[in-house]
Amino acid sequence: MSKNENIILVTGATGKQGGAVARQLLKAGYTVKAMTRKPQSESVGVLKALGAEIIQADFDDPASLDRALTGVWGVFAVQNTWEAGVVKEEEQGKRLAEAARKYGVSHYVYSSVGSANRKTGIPHFDNKNRVEQTVRFLGFPSYTILRPVFFMENFTSPWFLPGLMEGKLLMGVKPDTVLQMIAVDDIGKFGLLAFQQHQRLNGIELDIAGDQHTLPEAADILSHATGRKIEFVEVSKDEVRKQSEDYAIMLEWFDRVGYNVNIPVLTKEYGIRPTAFRDWAKQIDVTLKKAA
Repeated sequence: MSKNENIILVTGATGKQGGAVARQLLKAGYTVKAMTRKPQSESVGVLKALGAEIIQADFDDPASLDRALTGVWGVFAVQNTWEAGVVKEEEQGKRLAEAARKYGVSHYVYSSVGSANRKTGIPHFDNKNRVEQTVRFLGFPSYTILRPVFFMENFTSPWFLPGLMEGKLLMGVKPDTVLQMIAVDDIGKFGLLAFQQHQRLNGIELDIAGDQHTLPEAADILSHATGRKIEFVEVSKDEVRKQSEDYAIMLEWFDRVGYNVNIPVLTKEYGIRPTAFRDWAKQIDVTLKKAA
């Protein structure tokens, strides 16, 4: 790794994906500029302690992006639909990519979503596909697109945790639907690989997953991990749609089509041993264990 290849701007550094990538890069000896809108957050303190330079910037503030991108060799780019909304997330993704190209970034890693290129009809998948198209057409010296599937960490998010606390894994998919998933730490490992092996991964667009289960299987695994009975309860798509049409469309796609990562081939090709859901569940949030 030459000095010129050492400085990486990581966006979403206080979030799940960005934080995981930043930690892996720092551990490997990279200089990390951790971009965040909230420099006083607790997760910023953790990154600082690991040696990251904290950069306050906002996707919606082009001047702040210019400052963040100055002197950077590589960028890890991720945006959040659930914070920004579908339209704004797309604008943010394109704005950052265009600014990075203007500032001469050599290697651009964009974190999209599994199957974004498959014309799913899911709004927050299709908008990422359009960002992917922008990344391709900008003509970076090199780029990599990562497409992670459903996060294992989603199960301890506000969407699922209240139900789990009551012994129910609530989700609007059929009991026999197989859901591919990935631990966020594994996304971090693929993010590191995308920079370490940027020549090999130049132009590569990679869907990544680590395990797959039906939701009843997942509930059983969570039961054993937490020491309490958790059962899967299928939520009506109509009920989901009352909260989010986008999310309901995604769940219907999970039932009808679903992700299609060949996990054994992915593991063999890239040498990253995937985290099994059973192993991830052993480290589940202590809050849930205390409720047992």
